[in-house]
Amino acid sequence: MRIGLITSAPDHPLLAAAGALLTARGHRVEALDPAHPPAADDAPPADVYLLKARTPAALALARSLEERGAPVVNPAAATALCQDRTAMAGLARRAGLPFAPTRTAGSPAALLAAAEAGDLVLPLVVKSRHSRRGDLVARADDLARLRALADQWPGEAVVAQPYLPSTGWDQKLWVVAGQLFCTRRRSELADPGPTLPPHGADAFGPHDLPAERARLALRVGEVFGLDVYGVDLLDGPHEPVVVDVNAFPGIRGQAGAPEALAALALRAAEAGRPSPPAPPALPGPREGDPADAEPDAAAR
Repeated sequence: MRIGLITSAPDHPLLAAAGALLTARGHRVEALDPAHPPAADDAPPADVYLLKARTPAALALARSLEERGAPVVNPAAATALCQDRTAMAGLARRAGLPFAPTRTAGSPAALLAAAEAGDLVLPLVVKSRHSRRGDLVARADDLARLRALADQWPGEAVVAQPYLPSTGWDQKLWVVAGQLFCTRRRSELADPGPTLPPHGADAFGPHDLPAERARLALRVGEVFGLDVYGVDLLDGPHEPVVVDVNAFPGIRGQAGAPEALAALALRAAEAGRPSPPAPPALPGPREGDPADAEPDAAAR
């Protein structure tokens, strides 16, 4: 089999380990840098492509390969949907997932104006609407912080979600073809200062995950049309709350993840099927309108 890796970093630990497993079994692994795509020719595409990069160039390359009949994991449309946090929130909540209420604004300044008018309750988590490397993810506890974000990110389209108090440690869940992986990580939005990790944080694995959270993680893949993805969960007032979904995350340091990815690549290649269609991207709310509820409302 020929397996293509759409990435500018084929030495990423997950890809490198999965590639080594595939190569050891006699398969050919090829890296395609989306920043420097190969010239179009009549040569047949690879048997399957793993879409690790999520840049516009990577998505365009993946779409062109899909049009030629090559299976791509994850599909380009599903990957693109996860890059738009407004569309992500709309689809998740319409599908009944407990996704954090998400409000869209054209800039942090628009959020500031809403907060000053009493139309927005703090604290908030402010994120770039379009997910990418180096995007905005910040906690705003007061108007001063919102003013600072408005100065630092003047033209950035953003979303706002209610800040949910936590232990300072996030549950990171990853799924590869239905196989769960997870760990705890210190939240970048936690209060400063030393905080002890939960008991057994370093040993936290799928066997420690409550069944309801495992089911929720698997349901996310069904809703978004993803085979390789990550789910960020926080504890809500009544149930776990999804705050983000990531297509093809790094999944570093998880025993069994490279094996699961290599097996998925071979299954997709052997099936020779086109990538399953992703759910249609739902229109997001208009600027200043909530996706389903105000950011200060409890997630349901």
